Amino acid sequence: MRLTSDRGRRSARRAVIAALSTMAVAAAAAAVVTLPANAAAPAVPAGWSQVFLDDFNGPSGSGVDTADWQYTTGTSYPGGPAGFGTGEVETMTANVDNVSLDGAGNLRITPRRDAAGNWTSGRVETRRSDFQAPAGGKLRTEARIQMPNVTGAAAKGYWPAFWMLGAPYRGNWWNWPGVGELDILENVQGINNEWATMHCGTSPGGPCNEKSGIGGQHVCAGTTCQGGFHTYAVEWDRSTAVEEMRFYLDGFNFHTVRASQVDAATWTNATDHGYFIILNVAMGGEFPAAFGGGPDAGTQPGHPMVVDYVSVLRSTGGTSTPPTTPPTTPPTTPPTTPPTTPPTTPPGGGRDAYSAIQAESYDGQAGTAKETTTDTGGGQDLTTIGNGDWALYKGVDFGTAGAATQFHGRVASGAAGGVSGLVEVRLDSRTSAPIGSFAVAGTGGWQSWKTVPANITGVTGKHDVYLTFTSGQPADYVNLNWFDFGH
Repeated sequence: MRLTSDRGRRSARRAVIAALSTMAVAAAAAAVVTLPANAAAPAVPAGWSQVFLDDFNGPSGSGVDTADWQYTTGTSYPGGPAGFGTGEVETMTANVDNVSLDGAGNLRITPRRDAAGNWTSGRVETRRSDFQAPAGGKLRTEARIQMPNVTGAAAKGYWPAFWMLGAPYRGNWWNWPGVGELDILENVQGINNEWATMHCGTSPGGPCNEKSGIGGQHVCAGTTCQGGFHTYAVEWDRSTAVEEMRFYLDGFNFHTVRASQVDAATWTNATDHGYFIILNVAMGGEFPAAFGGGPDAGTQPGHPMVVDYVSVLRSTGGTSTPPTTPPTTPPTTPPTTPPTTPPTTPPGGGRDAYSAIQAESYDGQAGTAKETTTDTGGGQDLTTIGNGDWALYKGVDFGTAGAATQFHGRVASGAAGGVSGLVEVRLDSRTSAPIGSFAVAGTGGWQSWKTVPANITGVTGKHDVYLTFTSGQPADYVNLNWFDFGH
């Protein structure tokens, strides 16, 4: 969710670049428990070998080991897109005020603001860029991290991240997202939630739904992401019949991306090379903009992202890391390739969650209008949809045989560059936390249709479904023709 910059019927806002949701806001009141700050990296499991480890041991106030890490400074890569392509506003430095060891086995990356209101922060990358799963084996990249311990208005603009970029990006700076990106952890605005995403293909749109990417999310349980340390990991597995990227929070596999979800060339272009690792705290940019904007006078500087260790393990065998039982919420399954044409809504009084529900068949709405569509099958779509609008569909039956874990929306957008927003799914109340969402930016026109998939928390039974539309700016940003759910 990190790279490249990129309707206009209501002013513009920067594009949302991740599969986002506001569902984590409701979870921000989870209990805060301080965990040990200097836990050692876990022992290497049988069948694995350690290929990289930094426990960040060293004197307080010293910098990172430059044999392993390099500082990225300034506001862009040399010759690359400004603001690192994301619209962030800080200047990255190698100053120990921004990047230093704390003397207790941790790395601290700390955003600072000077008297003139200018922000500085830190970004470090591994010198190695050859981290890659071996043929028939696996690669696991993991870190134990505490997010900046700041929430609410004081956290506005904070954007900490632990992620990886395809090696061919170095020295080119313009080949994203084709070379691949693995966002193991991203967090914004002090929300108790982590987002994980794989970026690939072409932008905008393309097989990986860029600039959003193929993303998932999960709340931090037991202690908030900000209140204590949690373990974040991605496991790149080439030992399975279908190659996959599995994302973990505290050992729980909450998001998976499989090679079968995209065409072979897209997957190969994103995975036929090594990766390098990045740790940084950005201020402002496209992701925070989706949740209210960048830093302002109320944002508190000086809250670090604290990293206990970074570990990379390699395995040439086929034993997978078992997922643990999730602390509070069930897992989501990766998006499957959605249909390009909808089945018809079944006749009768009920709505089948697994057949297309026509958007114009709502039982209640605010802010939308109907128009004739040129999409396959004809009929009408909902239009003039912007921030705060919603539509209600009563009595949607998800059945009891197995939980629905997928949501597909048929959308189009002629929004101007930088204008985008979310399509969110809520159950039984317009104010309940979303069970899932996807981001929409311009698709090339208000009748240029695409089907966008999203993960949702597993659902069974019969529910009233609310679709809500959220954006950081007032312009209309999406038309909706139909939606359905899947396993």
